[in-house]
Amino acid sequence: MVEEQIVRRGVRNPLVLDAMRIVPRHEFVPEDKQELAYWDGPLSIGEGQTISQPYIVAWMTELLELKPEDKVLEIGTGSGYQVAVLSRIVEKVYTIEYLKNLQEKAKKVLKKLKYKNIRYRVGDGRKGWPKEAPFDAIMVTAAASDVPKKLIEQLAEGGRMLIPIGNLMWQKMVRLRKIKGKTIREDLDPVAFVPLVGDGK
Repeated sequence: MVEEQIVRRGVRNPLVLDAMRIVPRHEFVPEDKQELAYWDGPLSIGEGQTISQPYIVAWMTELLELKPEDKVLEIGTGSGYQVAVLSRIVEKVYTIEYLKNLQEKAKKVLKKLKYKNIRYRVGDGRKGWPKEAPFDAIMVTAAASDVPKKLIEQLAEGGRMLIPIGNLMWQKMVRLRKIKGKTIREDLDPVAFVPLVGDGK
């Protein structure tokens, strides 16, 4: 999977590639789909949510330019696969999921695999995790119509944020950097993600 789907498409960061090789993707896929766990595409995990394509997980992780000492916030725990990859690279990962059932399933798998540097929260990801801010990096794994202001506020100086922006028909990946208190936006490739869910407040 790593050589054929990820390295061939240009992902080069050794920390990312090592994490992708170590994390057992099949553990995060429903039992009836485990034979497709290393397939080059997303898979349904129930409740209208998906586990992202392996390449997208690696690409997004590389785009965050992570350092081992970084403190990372992930919005959209989902299956738990992306947060597992992040936790192999950085010191602390905080993950928020709006759907409690998904959070509980992911937490169970991650604890079984003995990931100990992850903290969990159920809630609206657009509000972030103010008590633990600031974060060196924020990754949003669902599409929003615009960038939530509260997440920008929780980004550390020099921090990076990735978020898919758009609607059900068309989205693009956006990377933001906070430099001297200002947010610099960079529009990247077209993507397809499930919508970011929350209470809208």
